[in-house]
Amino acid sequence: MHMSRKPRPKSRPELRRGWTTGACATAATAAAYEALLTGAFPDPVAITLPKGERPSFALARHERGSDWAMAGIVKDAGDDPDVTHGALILATVRHGPPGSGVTFRAGDGVGRVTKPGLPVAVGEPAINPVPRRLMSEVVAALAAKHGLAGDVEITIAVPGGEVLAGQTWNPRLGILGGISILGTTGIVHPYSCSAWIASIHSGVDVARASGLAHIAACTGSTSEAGVQRLYDLPDIAFIDMGDFAGGLLKYLRRHPVSRLTLAGGFAKMAKFAAGSLDLHSGRSQLDRDHLAQALRALGAPAELLTLAQTANTGNEILAAAQAASVPLAARLASEAKSRALELMDDRVAVEVAIFDRAGALVGRAGF
Repeated sequence: MHMSRKPRPKSRPELRRGWTTGACATAATAAAYEALLTGAFPDPVAITLPKGERPSFALARHERGSDWAMAGIVKDAGDDPDVTHGALILATVRHGPPGSGVTFRAGDGVGRVTKPGLPVAVGEPAINPVPRRLMSEVVAALAAKHGLAGDVEITIAVPGGEVLAGQTWNPRLGILGGISILGTTGIVHPYSCSAWIASIHSGVDVARASGLAHIAACTGSTSEAGVQRLYDLPDIAFIDMGDFAGGLLKYLRRHPVSRLTLAGGFAKMAKFAAGSLDLHSGRSQLDRDHLAQALRALGAPAELLTLAQTANTGNEILAAAQAASVPLAARLASEAKSRALELMDDRVAVEVAIFDRAGALVGRAGF
């Protein structure tokens, strides 16, 4: 699950696309298997992606032994801040026993699945279904060209992958020992947010498969720590929602759990209460009119209503409301809860918890 939190550029048209770990592993497999069969490594090596695009990849490493061949490709994620950008993806191919087909092994830096709910079975290398299919297809094509059955063992390794995995969701999802080999199209679209949302979905799937009735979706580490003080939940119950409240709640509508604690900082939850589903500062703004309306309904003094329109930050408005004993955060928590229930068609019991920057609970709408 590869993602990072670097700022999103304001302009996207000039951003350069990249290639997924799955595409790189497929190209490395194609080069290694051809070398195993012919003694020569194609460089560059071309593969066909699911939508028909046919990119070429330069080899960064290649080695061959008496019964194996290995090829390596450096992942280029384009202009996307993927944690695996620049990682070396290695594929070692060996002949397998007759009738064994294509089998996959996790080498150094590639994780292994230890919890149910992911698209790969427990005990298997964390190589997702589309990369497995792409690798199997290049093996089948080369085997047919040489009149062989295509019984091979493919070991994918990513040196340093275990360290990289610490910056991803993998440890929490029960993927241990390294990164995952991912990709559905083979192409990384810069700042598409698809990897983060896919990780949210995986987090929900693992929690459901583990039989958890209560999960907590948090906008960041401060709100997660706050919920940990409220409940003794296991790690897999916590979903790093980030800014993608809409992506989480729409998925829970189709894949419900019994109870959801939705937690975040004041400004992000205020944006959600006002109707924003993407809480990123570059894609949604604090609705000052909505804050003023909430303050007016709470009987706030005129100077607070003015501050709602002129303050530099949402936290400045929160601090002023607290000083005036106006329960603004509690009201926004209640509004956010109602909005979440609407999005999920009341299929999930919801509470909302709002925390300030110091991690103090400032507003809560309980179950």
